Amino acid sequence: MDSSNCLSPEKRRHASRFIIWLTGFFGFLNVYSVQSILPLIIETFDATPVQAGITVGATIFAIALLSPFIGMLSDAFGRKSVLCISIFALAVPTALIPIAQSLHAVIFFRFLQGLCVPGIIVIILAYIAEEFDKDMVPRISSIYMGGSVIGGFSGRFVTGHLASLVGWKNAFFILAASILAGALLMLLFLPPSQNFKPNRNIADTLRTFAGHMHNKRLLAACAVGFCVLFSLVGIFTYINLVLVKPPFNLSIAALANIFCVYLVGGVVTPISGRFVVRAGFRNVLLCALFISMSGALMTLTTSLFIVISGLVICSSGVFVCQSTTISFIADSVKEGRSLASGLYFMSYYGGGAAGSWIAGIAYEDWGGWPGSVTTIVTVQFLAATIAWLTWKSKTPASG
Repeated sequence: MDSSNCLSPEKRRHASRFIIWLTGFFGFLNVYSVQSILPLIIETFDATPVQAGITVGATIFAIALLSPFIGMLSDAFGRKSVLCISIFALAVPTALIPIAQSLHAVIFFRFLQGLCVPGIIVIILAYIAEEFDKDMVPRISSIYMGGSVIGGFSGRFVTGHLASLVGWKNAFFILAASILAGALLMLLFLPPSQNFKPNRNIADTLRTFAGHMHNKRLLAACAVGFCVLFSLVGIFTYINLVLVKPPFNLSIAALANIFCVYLVGGVVTPISGRFVVRAGFRNVLLCALFISMSGALMTLTTSLFIVISGLVICSSGVFVCQSTTISFIADSVKEGRSLASGLYFMSYYGGGAAGSWIAGIAYEDWGGWPGSVTTIVTVQFLAATIAWLTWKSKTPASG
């Protein structure tokens, strides 16, 4: 079913871009939704910070676990079918979270959510690389990233406010219904692939995998991705535990409002695609990383205004890093793109899962929030070092 065929070519192009934005939105709506209600999770289940943080890490770990395999599945059976099945499936564990009777059950359903997400976020990147001209890929990737930023923000913001109004469990019923609505829109309006070539030969897939494992640019991008999401998850998971305590004493609704900083990233990220074309991948990435580090360090103050400003700066830098890295991979990989995307996301979300755990350990055992920030900034500096040493400074158009 493809209602986009009823549109003129120009309207189809605009519809495609909107649906790609929408894919990013719904793909990330639930990934981090528990972050703004982490204090409620701790209260409901009498959990420690690290135990509550696992409700974030379980989803991210599942994404990392399945990402390479979903790329192989898509290379064999197509983009749109796998993508639509995945987003419909995502609604099921989302609706089951409210009936969970223990923290372990919540973690299990969050893990199931994560298993559905790669079929959305991995496939859409391969779709973008195949269906748009090379010089348009950075901009379309930025549109997708803009949608993912707003989706990530909305999951945190809406869940936090709904939790204040109707309770955190009812909030997840509402999120499940919204995912179903998004799935229908994607089924109806995402155009089928025109340039997809199926590959159902396992031997070819293994050869492609071996080639990817010798692609130094791809491996460097995977390493950077690990560090990037480590920092973002670490910052936005455990800052909530700081802000509910003195001298801030924020409510759950106020914590949800803090995630409005993501809106800045939603504006900055699409614009960043233009700078990548002009300045090159490495230069933009290094600039974004050092900006993000500065923002993380600003959160160590006792001024709420400075903390929020730091979160704006930190998150915007991370979003630009992610968009730049995605474009870098599209430029570095010429075949087996969904498998390459899967490998990248395995590393990227592996970093996020590590961040939800290690930053929590730092929070509990290494001096509270300063220990977490020190860990996060160190990992960001590692990403900058990897990019400086291994990313060739060339623009996307230079081939």
